[in-house]
Amino acid sequence: MVWKPHVTVAAIIEHEQRFLLVEETTPYGVQFNQPAGHLEEHEDLIEAVQREVLEETAWHFTPEFLVSVQLWRRNQSSPTFVRFCFGGQCYNYQPQQALDEGIIATHWLTRDEIATKSLRSPLVLTSVDDYFKDQRYPLSLLKSFLDYA
Repeated sequence: MVWKPHVTVAAIIEHEQRFLLVEETTPYGVQFNQPAGHLEEHEDLIEAVQREVLEETAWHFTPEFLVSVQLWRRNQSSPTFVRFCFGGQCYNYQPQQALDEGIIATHWLTRDEIATKSLRSPLVLTSVDDYFKDQRYPLSLLKSFLDYA
């Protein structure tokens, strides 16, 4: 069997010291997460995070920088994730849009409020803390060569 990590994207979206999070149903109950999800076959990382934010929050998202690249596994029997965490801004909210299956609601929360919630992974709060440490890397670090001969 070939081992393959799951590639995911996440978005840190801050407005006036509050962060956009989704409340969602998970195998571990109701939890909070940044808008996030899996990279799909025919998209690059930027397209993936834009799509995931729109699907999960009904906001359009413009990534401006990379906050971190994270490697995470809950335990040895769990899948491993490589997570690209982007920072950026939202615009053009679409309130009539249905949210992804499993998304209960979206919330704008402070860092301290986030710390009190049941989080999808420890990466949620770690990413917010990295954001506050001004970890910002240019998107030019990411190179896509899809269908490149």
